[in-house]
Amino acid sequence: MDDAAKSYKAFDARLKGIAKRRTRLENGYKSKVTKDGLIIFRPHRRTRGRISLRGIFYLIFGFFLLKGMIMAHIGGTIYAQRVATLQEGTIVERVGGFVMQPDVVTRAIATQLRPLLK
Repeated sequence: MDDAAKSYKAFDARLKGIAKRRTRLENGYKSKVTKDGLIIFRPHRRTRGRISLRGIFYLIFGFFLLKGMIMAHIGGTIYAQRVATLQEGTIVERVGGFVMQPDVVTRAIATQLRPLLK
């Protein structure tokens, strides 16, 4: 193999390495300035399957907001009657009735939303 072929092979390997690094950086990166002023970019390490605490909070808050909106829209008495009807049904309806029970947070949200929905 002559020098030109070796040089081309090394150049091609460098290009593949650069392309590989760029694809890893597409999903986000952190930059760091070293002591000599060189800026180094490192890809974010994303752990998969990890559930964020903020996401769980938003899910629970959204659920209580939904319950409060329903309660504010149809009224507390009718809401309680419908939940009681659910609790007399099948096992799935009983679970739904248990989850949809009016609680302190739901009542507070419904109280705040009631004037806005009228």
